[in-house]
Amino acid sequence: MPSDPANLVDRASRPRTGRAEAVTGLRRLAGLPGLALHGLVGLVYPPSCIACGAATAVPHALCAGCWSEMRFIERPYCERLGTPFSVDLGAPGLLSPAALADPPVYQRARAVARYDATARRLVQRLKYEDRLDLAGALGAMMAQTGAELLAQADVAVPVPLWRWRLWWRRFNQAALLARVAARRSGVPVAPELLARVRRTRAQMGLSRAARAENLQGAFRVPDGARPRLQGKRVLLVDDVLTTGATANAAARALLRGGAAAVDVLVFARVVSDGRDGI
Repeated sequence: MPSDPANLVDRASRPRTGRAEAVTGLRRLAGLPGLALHGLVGLVYPPSCIACGAATAVPHALCAGCWSEMRFIERPYCERLGTPFSVDLGAPGLLSPAALADPPVYQRARAVARYDATARRLVQRLKYEDRLDLAGALGAMMAQTGAELLAQADVAVPVPLWRWRLWWRRFNQAALLARVAARRSGVPVAPELLARVRRTRAQMGLSRAARAENLQGAFRVPDGARPRLQGKRVLLVDDVLTTGATANAAARALLRGGAAAVDVLVFARVVSDGRDGI
């Protein structure tokens, strides 16, 4: 990951919300050059940390405190689950005990950071505070973390929401992240290749076994989408990976629908210290 929080986001990947809309509107009204307008907007909308709201030197970045709390997942990690190892054994391609004991349906999973502290705040602000502008920052980090997966993917598919959940929330955070993450690599994003066909209980508080049971039969590839999926390597995109139950259920549906392989890319994942490492 980049060492400088100011370099978090590629400008081209930022959704046009808040500050960006103000600049565009003022430029149309006054005909001022872009740099002058950004300075003017900075007086009205001072740049702040995307996680905690503290003042920052540049917009769309993390403050030093939140950056230091981000627990990025970097090598060495399990090649299958993407969970970090506690020690570096110096051998590439190692699998964790958890991956060997209970292999996932998908081939590989990668995550930017552990789901705690700053990463949790960022996800919650995106999902529950309607901070759609954060998809640019999170998606850009996912593009960097998942560069290898994106380079090998034929298509990116966001994990779908149940239709009433989508109606209530008004957006699918996984779809927003998928569009940003796939943009630089040119991988097409095709949410229509996977549908959520039944309502499921909220996963929070459920055990691993209960989560898996809750999601049985929840996803399906629509009949009309099957020809487009045949033989494709799919990159499944979501915001958080907890036990892997959702990713496994979605990957299973994609494989049954004709996909050749499924990888998973998320912004954050839950890591149980001491259980998955070596």
